[in-house]
Amino acid sequence: MINDIAIKKPEPIVNREAIEMFDRETDTTRTIKALEDGKRVLITEFYSNGILLLRKLQTHLKRKMPNETFQEQRAFRAEYHKLSNLILIEIADHQLAVKKAPSIGWLEKFYPENKAFLLTFPQVQGLNSSWQWYQNGVSIPVLRNKIHPYYGTYFPTRFDHLNLFDNWLKRYDGPKKSAIDVGFGSGVLSLQMIQHGFQKVFGTDINPNAVVGLTEFMGETKLSRKIELDLGHLFGKWEKQTELIVFNPPWLPSANNLDGIDEAIYYNENLFSEFFAEAKKRLLPEGKLVILFSNLAQITNLTKEHPIEKEVAEGGRFQLERSFKKKVKEASEKTKRDQNWRGSEEVELWVLTH
Repeated sequence: MINDIAIKKPEPIVNREAIEMFDRETDTTRTIKALEDGKRVLITEFYSNGILLLRKLQTHLKRKMPNETFQEQRAFRAEYHKLSNLILIEIADHQLAVKKAPSIGWLEKFYPENKAFLLTFPQVQGLNSSWQWYQNGVSIPVLRNKIHPYYGTYFPTRFDHLNLFDNWLKRYDGPKKSAIDVGFGSGVLSLQMIQHGFQKVFGTDINPNAVVGLTEFMGETKLSRKIELDLGHLFGKWEKQTELIVFNPPWLPSANNLDGIDEAIYYNENLFSEFFAEAKKRLLPEGKLVILFSNLAQITNLTKEHPIEKEVAEGGRFQLERSFKKKVKEASEKTKRDQNWRGSEEVELWVLTH
């Protein structure tokens, strides 16, 4: 099945017109002005020249834009994203065509026929980081083994909500015949449920890379018989009723149209009403609906509305059995971004029943 799935990957750039060159001798201020004028810049000579230009761009934007509140940080990131993606690097024979560059296995895997093209420097950085995680694996505290997240697949870098779910699973004494994991991502919740004795987990995700990645990760092992995957929105093809539905949705409302991995972080206005309507059809009479969430959107003033509280109060489909809340760990001192709201942030686990 996975051979028929089209992977999401950076689109090769073949148009080489109107590109300025950048190396260590180039005037950085002039180059940043060119970026702000919408011109494209090609990194030459050394890979580190790209890192240097990005660093200078960040410094320039920090002087120019406020970067204190959550909303200001969003605006800063949007501007940085726009300008940094005008910085390009050349690929030839599946290698970066500059000196002292990392070797990235995705280039051969994703572009077997395409041997000479350009990508944006941030895309190459993303491919490089992803290749390291994929090759070396990522340790998740609630799992026995490392996961090997596929390119373009969301994986957790914070674990408070996973610990909350793991503690709930330890106390869960209902039937464990089947469960549905909506939006499984890198598969952590599915793997937790199998670890806690569920016989079968049906996983869905709208991201093709998630389906290909977890399928490849499981291979021919026992896991591949216990976790069955489908590429689709919300519940995909799974119509059968089950005793447990698990959903770790995005925690922030979107301000614009979503693309790719952003769909794991931001939700659109219809997501929750659609999810609850579909979940009601698929939950057995005595079944439980478990949702992992956070108060992040409320404490950063993105919205006053809490979609799960709203459903319990107005939806008429589910009632609250229990909710668990846990303060998150303080932001690391290494985190450069100002995260003063972290002191008020709580992760939440909601258990709903018919």
